[in-house]
Amino acid sequence: MKTWVLKSVSPGVAMWDLPPTGVVLYGLSLVALAAQAMTAALAAGRRSMDWVGVCLLGCITALGGGTIRDVLLGHYPLLWVQSPSLLALTAGAAFATILIARFVHRLSLGFLVLDAIGLVVFTMAGCDVAWQMNMSLPIVIVSGMITGCAGGVLRDILCNDVPLLFRSELYASVSVVTGVFYATAFGLKLNDELWTLLTFVVGLSFRLLAIRYKWEMPKFVFNGDR
Repeated sequence: MKTWVLKSVSPGVAMWDLPPTGVVLYGLSLVALAAQAMTAALAAGRRSMDWVGVCLLGCITALGGGTIRDVLLGHYPLLWVQSPSLLALTAGAAFATILIARFVHRLSLGFLVLDAIGLVVFTMAGCDVAWQMNMSLPIVIVSGMITGCAGGVLRDILCNDVPLLFRSELYASVSVVTGVFYATAFGLKLNDELWTLLTFVVGLSFRLLAIRYKWEMPKFVFNGDR
């Protein structure tokens, strides 16, 4: 399968050399990085962090999942080391949120959609990286899930909150389903662009339906009383 992930766009390879679907997903991944940084900035604002803290939290949230994935897989250089412009993108998006926080706060529905896009796109990117390293199918799927979900977990931990991943609508499950669906193309030698687009539609639809109808995993509630 031809890769389209951010890391594949090196200084010697133009973005436009990617397949058409890859160009679209690459663009969506940049938008999703900025969106995640902006949602992290809002979370930082609710915790009264200073401007440096806001920018750091934005970078950690947007780039943390891919960083953890690369460290665990031994995949170097790290994404933001190879492309420092991504640090500028995420820090800049977080800082811009400080200036337009009241306006951004009203766009909660739009950010839910962008977050869903980010979850699906980052999951597929993580699967791509693991597959290129000849990892087994379970590792490919876990790699996708870490890439898609870990940044948000880091954000919530640094904000001293229980991660949304563990108490909100289906999130990690969407990532796993997306990863399994996407990885099917690796073994079956299916059309790269068609299957990438189909995976994106399936994963995004699943996440948005989970938000709309509040699909959740069963919760464990224990208070010690008999």
